Amino acid sequence: MTPLDLTDPAVVADPYPAFARARSEAAVQWHEGMGLWLAFTHAESNAVLRDRRLGRIWRDKEPAERFGSFNLIHRNAILEMEPPDHTRLRRLISTAFARGHVERLRPWVQELADSLVDGLVARSGGSTPVDVLSGMAEELPVAVIAELLGVPDADRPLLRPWSNAIVKMYEYGRTTQVEDDAERAAAEFVGYLRELAAQRRTAPGEDLLSHLVTVRDSDGDRLTEDELVTTCILLLNAGHEATVNVSGNGLLALLEHPDQLQRLRNDPALLPTAIEELMRYDSPLQLFERTATEDIGIGGVTVQAGEKIAALLGAANRDPAVFADADTLDVGRTDNPHITFGAGVHFCIGAPLARVELQASFGALLRRTSALELGAPARRRPEFVIRGLRELPVILTV
Repeated sequence: MTPLDLTDPAVVADPYPAFARARSEAAVQWHEGMGLWLAFTHAESNAVLRDRRLGRIWRDKEPAERFGSFNLIHRNAILEMEPPDHTRLRRLISTAFARGHVERLRPWVQELADSLVDGLVARSGGSTPVDVLSGMAEELPVAVIAELLGVPDADRPLLRPWSNAIVKMYEYGRTTQVEDDAERAAAEFVGYLRELAAQRRTAPGEDLLSHLVTVRDSDGDRLTEDELVTTCILLLNAGHEATVNVSGNGLLALLEHPDQLQRLRNDPALLPTAIEELMRYDSPLQLFERTATEDIGIGGVTVQAGEKIAALLGAANRDPAVFADADTLDVGRTDNPHITFGAGVHFCIGAPLARVELQASFGALLRRTSALELGAPARRRPEFVIRGLRELPVILTV
């Protein structure tokens, strides 16, 4: 019997009962259909993310001529590298990030979140359901990344469709059409960023792209153009997909637990803690693969060199061995070592920015409304790896 049946729509819609059943049988199990090991517990998932014998080893999608742009943006991505290449690239990116970009944007992000919520409130009027996903959750993080990179306003609508098409390649059971769309989006995105980077070389600004173009380390090293383009795409894809899906999954969780929503209204100081709990409770990224560079024992099995093992982040974040009442939403949970942002050398470089965005959007929803209620059933996306909603109709009352 397979430990996780991704052909079952019920499992994709709510994988947590299946995670619990599998976890009770064994910490690590082989999945024949996916061709890899799956880690279901927090301890083993954490080990998968941290053990240096398990690496992110990129192999180009075949045939290479069909996936030229998709392979380019992964071959040069920090997420797909191991030290020393990873160390060099992360140092350069961190140097550019360290120029105060996140704090520079904080007031702008809050102002944008307030404006988007006001628009939702006006359209809802306390009686009409409006889609919070398209009306705020999708708009805010894309706008923030675009502002961070200095993408002109007129070009910003291009970004999310490109990102959506590319990330569908991370799912299992893809169609040929999905693959073709991903390659086309990657090619268009790469071409666009090459032009934008060329403009910044001749006319730099105070945006992150300008700093990535010019950043050098103490040895005079700098990003190649392919690394620069790839880094920008990764910031958008990883940065906004996670934030969009925490916003949707998290708000749905609060609407389904009105006692916790009211608790947060009564005590706004809980907001930072609540954001961490929403990330734990329904993880936006469910699976993160690593490849064994040598035979390694983990969770009672031997992962042989060349085999893949995946940390199931959602399963780890609901492990009762680590989280008291793991299936309970608790916005005041303080002992919360969730691994939603990963762990080890690949810990999410954009985590501080994601937290700023999430605190701004949920804070605006709470401050600028007196009531929130589900206006119709939420519609979930059919993918497993990147877990999110397609639509979240909410009635907002001032």
